[in-house]
Amino acid sequence: MSADIQATVERPPVARQGWTRARTIGVILLAIWAVLGLAVLGFMINAWDPDIFTRYAPRYLSGLWVTIQLVAVSVFLGAILSVPVALGRASRNRFIAALAYAYVYFFRGTPLLAQTFLVYYGLGSFRPELQAVGLWTFFREAWYCAVFAFTLNTAAYQAEILRGAIESVGKGQWEAASALGLSSFQTARKIIIPQALIVALRPYGNEIILMIKGSAIVAIITVYDLMGETRRAYARTFDFQTYIWAAIIYLGIVEILRNTIDWIERRITKHLKR
Repeated sequence: MSADIQATVERPPVARQGWTRARTIGVILLAIWAVLGLAVLGFMINAWDPDIFTRYAPRYLSGLWVTIQLVAVSVFLGAILSVPVALGRASRNRFIAALAYAYVYFFRGTPLLAQTFLVYYGLGSFRPELQAVGLWTFFREAWYCAVFAFTLNTAAYQAEILRGAIESVGKGQWEAASALGLSSFQTARKIIIPQALIVALRPYGNEIILMIKGSAIVAIITVYDLMGETRRAYARTFDFQTYIWAAIIYLGIVEILRNTIDWIERRITKHLKR
C-alpha cells in the first residue's frame, strides 16, 4: 500500500529561470538608474571647480553641524514629550485621551513646513504678548522656532511609535510580572520597555531619517543649515553641482544612520536568533 502511495507522488516542477516580464522590467529600470548615475558623475567631473570647493567646503561643514544639532535636539526633546502624549493616548480618561489624539492628529496630518511657518511667522504676530511673558527672545530666533516646531512634530510621531510598541507586548507579560510580585514601575522598566524598544527601534530610526531630510525646510526661514548654505553657495556661483554635493552629504548621513540602526538591532536581538 505504501509503495503505491509513493509511486503516485510527483515532485513539483522546477521553476524556470528565464527572463520573465518582472525580471526584464527590473533589469531595465536598474540600467536606467545606472545610466543616470554615470551621467551625474560625468557632469560632476566636467564641472569640477577646485576654487568653489575650497571656498564653500567649510561652509558646508558648518551647515552640516547646524543640521545635526537641529535634528538631535528636536528628536531628544520630542522623545521626552512623546512619553506623556503616549500615556495620554492610552489613558482611560476620555478627555485626556481626546486631547492626546487631537495633538497627534494635527501634527501628523499637517505638513511640517506649514507647522514651521505657523511658529515662525504666526507667533510673530503676538510679539507684544510674548514680550510681556518674556518669550519673545526665544521666538524671535529662527533656529529656536525651528527646534520648537520640529520637536512638536516628531513628538507626535514618536508617541504613536511608543504606544504601538508597548501595546505589541502581550498582556500576559504584565500578568506574569504581577504574579511574581513586581510593581508596575518594575514591570515596565525591566520587562515591557526592553521588549517594546526592540519593536520600536526600526520605526524610531525611520523617524530620525525623515527628520534629517525634512530639516532642509529650515533654510526657508533663514536658518543656515546644510541646505541653507547650499542655497547661498548656488546664489553666488550659479553652479548646479552645489546641490548635488548637498544631496550626496544627505545620502551619506542617512546611510550611516541606517547601518548604525542595523548594527544596534543585531546586537539587541542576538537572543532571538538561532
